[in-house]
Amino acid sequence: MTNRRAAFLDRDGTIIEDEGYVRSPDQVQLRPGAAEAIARLRAASFTVIVVTNQSGIARGLFGWPEYRAVAARLDALLQAAGTSLDATYVCPHHPDYTGACQCRKPALQLYREAEAEWNLDLRGSVWIGDQARDVEPALALGGRGFLIDPGRTAVVPGVAMVPSLAEAVGAVVPSR
Repeated sequence: MTNRRAAFLDRDGTIIEDEGYVRSPDQVQLRPGAAEAIARLRAASFTVIVVTNQSGIARGLFGWPEYRAVAARLDALLQAAGTSLDATYVCPHHPDYTGACQCRKPALQLYREAEAEWNLDLRGSVWIGDQARDVEPALALGGRGFLIDPGRTAVVPGVAMVPSLAEAVGAVVPSR
């Protein structure tokens, strides 16, 4: 079986609006063009995977039931738009509350798990997010990184700056 390319996407601030600690399905709002960008990745045979830090769980701001309700709302919105995610990997930790872990971005554990589970080619994959920690794994694993710059992020050497998920996908998937 040939290794597949993946698009590793951050959730909050990349696919959905960043509302701080998203703990209610009512807070889930797709960012403009996000569903279309995900559909475009899937049409280009990318495995679309969300990797998300959810320290609100460690902080006690919400639990797994609330997290799952938010994830279900995101899935429903994407399905209504004619697309979907292939998988989601979650780090529920925060070093101040649970101690160090190997899954909190930019650590590589969740990407390595996805690589094994989905038979991925990490060097042919892309990382897209709105924080440096979302895209730094691309530098370590040999893929391409795209940092969505909503005006509050720092430059990451070796990573392209783009205004949106749609712009990042446009740089990866050529127009027909």
